[in-house]
Amino acid sequence: MKKLTAILCLTIAVLLGSVGVSESAERINGICLPETKHFHSPIAGKCSASYEKGDYETALREWKPLAEQGNAAAQKNLGVMYRYGYGVPHDNKTGFKWITLAAEQGHVDAQVFLGLQYKFGHGVPQDYKISGKWFRLAAKQGDVDAQYNLGIKYDKGQGVPKDAKTGVKWYTLAAKQGHVDAQFELGVEYEHGVNSSQDYKTAVKWYTLAAKQGHTGAQVYLGDIYFKGKGISKDYKTAVKWYTLAAKQGHVTAQFNLGVIYDQATIKDSQGVTYDQGLGFSKDYKTVVKWYTLAAEQGHTGAQFYLGNMYDKGHGVPQDDKTAVKWYRLAAEQGSTWDSRTFYAQYNLGYMYDKGKGVPQDDKTAVKWYRLAAKWGYAKAQYNLGLMYKHGAGVPRDDKAAVKWLKLAAEQGNADAQLNMGLMYKHGLGVPKDDKTGIKWYKLAAEQGHSDAKLIIAAENGNK
Repeated sequence: MKKLTAILCLTIAVLLGSVGVSESAERINGICLPETKHFHSPIAGKCSASYEKGDYETALREWKPLAEQGNAAAQKNLGVMYRYGYGVPHDNKTGFKWITLAAEQGHVDAQVFLGLQYKFGHGVPQDYKISGKWFRLAAKQGDVDAQYNLGIKYDKGQGVPKDAKTGVKWYTLAAKQGHVDAQFELGVEYEHGVNSSQDYKTAVKWYTLAAKQGHTGAQVYLGDIYFKGKGISKDYKTAVKWYTLAAKQGHVTAQFNLGVIYDQATIKDSQGVTYDQGLGFSKDYKTVVKWYTLAAEQGHTGAQFYLGNMYDKGHGVPQDDKTAVKWYRLAAEQGSTWDSRTFYAQYNLGYMYDKGKGVPQDDKTAVKWYRLAAKWGYAKAQYNLGLMYKHGAGVPRDDKAAVKWLKLAAEQGNADAQLNMGLMYKHGLGVPKDDKTGIKWYKLAAEQGHSDAKLIIAAENGNK
């Protein structure tokens, strides 16, 4: 999150004290040496050459007399030295004493510093109420970081009563000053109507401002809006533009989305006829593999599964069972409870062990992966696990266990499982022999076009 660096980078405007200060680096937006270890507040518009060089002894001689005379900037700088142990023994108590003195004088950056320290519990016990107090004082002075953080507090009810309207108010003030995270949060608010009326047009406005500053989350959400046509006309070209910008910054979801888009640019129907999906470009396997691989290497389950499937089937890449197993395994081992591609990968990995594809044939390991996928309700895995129990492959033969898993798959409409349920009842395997129930399962499989089931039904009818 941008502005966590505000813990280190604090702007300031102060009066000159009676002790001289060595002048050095130029200020950037009122900050001396921003985003470095030696960040500090300028005194009378001057940065400290001593502090810049790490000459803490000289900086201490410069700042301590000023702090004791009440110079707020010097108090804040001195407090930071004690807070982090720069040139003095690390002493949180003394550090916060000086920073608080500065904040109580209205020093905005000291106020923000305290707000952040209390927010995260850095050097002090976490206290949302005290954090909110300091953020509010700084926010009223127009500090953009404080406005954003105050927006979070009201948005989430941290130390203050949850108040959507007030949260949006502070986000908006920060966003108008260009705060990228505030712009993104406003985009989320208006897109989903979380704490405001749903308004895609306004969401696009704020997402675009954040996206142009390089906010990857905003770029991805903007890509989603254009790709799905949420409140606006679909625009695949613009969607790809924003996804690509985020993907090039390493955003894993954007990388995966690009892989899917290029993968599905054209599709084939059951007759082998190719159809253009209207995305403005044709399927490009090289690009598909590029984006899936980048996402997969970051641990994206879907990308790992799809890559495994591409190598398994030889779609756009040379068929390679070992590489397929590699990607299936990575996806399967994540054990995600919300991503169905995890148990697809578990099933496929089980199948690879079952058939000895890319790995030595191993029934026991096949059963392990089938079981994991079956527990999530995947019918194919339930069917195969049922067969393993039926034939005693990788597990002791157990007709009752076979019936359990075959029935679960059959009830989901798996025709092979329905056929096998018919056989189990026909021969009394794991269940009492029951021709009537057996015929019921045969018929269900036959209705789905299962050829063996049709033959059995025909034979049964012929015997009557």
